[in-house]
Amino acid sequence: MAEHADTPNLLSRLSTLSDMARLRMLRLLNRHELSVGELARALQMPQSTVSRHLKLLHSGGWLVKRQEGTASLYQLYRDALHPDARSLWEVALKQLRHHPVYEEDDARLGEVLAARRGDGKDFFGRIGGEWDELRRELFGVHFTAESLLDLIDERWTVADLGCGAGHVVQLLAPLVRRVIAVDREPAMLEATGKLVDGIRNVDLREGELTDLPIESGEINAAVVSLVMHHVPNPNQVMREIGRALKPDGVALVIDMVAHDRDEYRRTMGHHHLGFSPDDVEGWADRAELQFIRYRRLRPDMTTKGPGLFAALLRRPS
Repeated sequence: MAEHADTPNLLSRLSTLSDMARLRMLRLLNRHELSVGELARALQMPQSTVSRHLKLLHSGGWLVKRQEGTASLYQLYRDALHPDARSLWEVALKQLRHHPVYEEDDARLGEVLAARRGDGKDFFGRIGGEWDELRRELFGVHFTAESLLDLIDERWTVADLGCGAGHVVQLLAPLVRRVIAVDREPAMLEATGKLVDGIRNVDLREGELTDLPIESGEINAAVVSLVMHHVPNPNQVMREIGRALKPDGVALVIDMVAHDRDEYRRTMGHHHLGFSPDDVEGWADRAELQFIRYRRLRPDMTTKGPGLFAALLRRPS
């Protein structure tokens, strides 16, 4: 009988590890002590959901809890686990690698931890989270983007491919010689036209990204923002971009990192669940472009979507 006495406990522990949400929580709490709110932000989950799982994990002996003021802080200490639970966790931990959702969790956790930092002795340490509001009040919200765009040569012709409602076009137009806005949907081009009405250096062109209405070597740069996941054949699009670029011209691709949100295929018609660095490097190779870099963008903690990346490719001279 003693041999079977722990069977219910073992089954309970196996049940705990069968839930993806709890696995994600344990993975982060294995590395850092976190509050309920911090964990909710890192995992993009409602606090009520996080609290419910944490209560189960704590009562099941998976987590250590302590109070700091009014906050409850949780952490997984492997040495404090029951031997059976520790063995199960070691097995689970080996499987918690190389999955897109964990990379997103790690990126958001980095932002959560960064928000804790600050030296209380200086100005920024004292005002903490109030700095963003003060900065907006003093300087507005557009100066950073416009300052970075000043790195673009004012003599350039830049194409916004899949321009949508035209917000990138509006941002680029005052800074370069000409902007070519391309979209296959007349309604999108109409919206862009209304947004940039009166700006003379914007050229609206209807066409497919796989057959760009742009002459070979006509543009210095191309911007493809949150478009490639809608394209059945990204390689074909990248070859067209390479054709349209001048020698030493560059292409900036902004899109979602690889993720596992399969419902996006059904609900939003996505052809691809984000892209990895290898995917983008493959596009470059097949289009005879130079792969310069792939960089994850800092996650916006107010959003619910997957992380984003910016990739830069160049046509050789």
